[in-house]
Amino acid sequence: MEKIQPPDQPRPKGHYSPGLVHNGLVYVSGQLPMDLATRKPFTGSIEEQTELALRNVAAVLREAGSDLDHVIQMTIYVSDMELWEKVNATYARVMGDHRPARAMIPVKELHFGTQIEIQAIAAVKG
Repeated sequence: MEKIQPPDQPRPKGHYSPGLVHNGLVYVSGQLPMDLATRKPFTGSIEEQTELALRNVAAVLREAGSDLDHVIQMTIYVSDMELWEKVNATYARVMGDHRPARAMIPVKELHFGTQIEIQAIAAVKG
């Protein structure tokens, strides 16, 4: 197994890696909408949070030799299912024609007061 730590992302404070590569797959830990420039959580609109969390997933994938087009499965944790339409619209715009398997799971609350967290499993590019 290879641990993945993008150089522009802060090291986790918890006992986990941002990503792991094993047998041609990349496992991306849940990514919050963290602003990597300021290294602080972003609590703007759900659309902005969704796009930022997806960009953070993409950063881990890039470091592992993959990208969003190679995602097999995503799990989205959202603080309120009333946000589903806005999350889905932003997700569809970012993901384009690629439609990986996906689950959206409502949770009571997320770290730092954010509204979304996204984890993924992807194939390493050829």
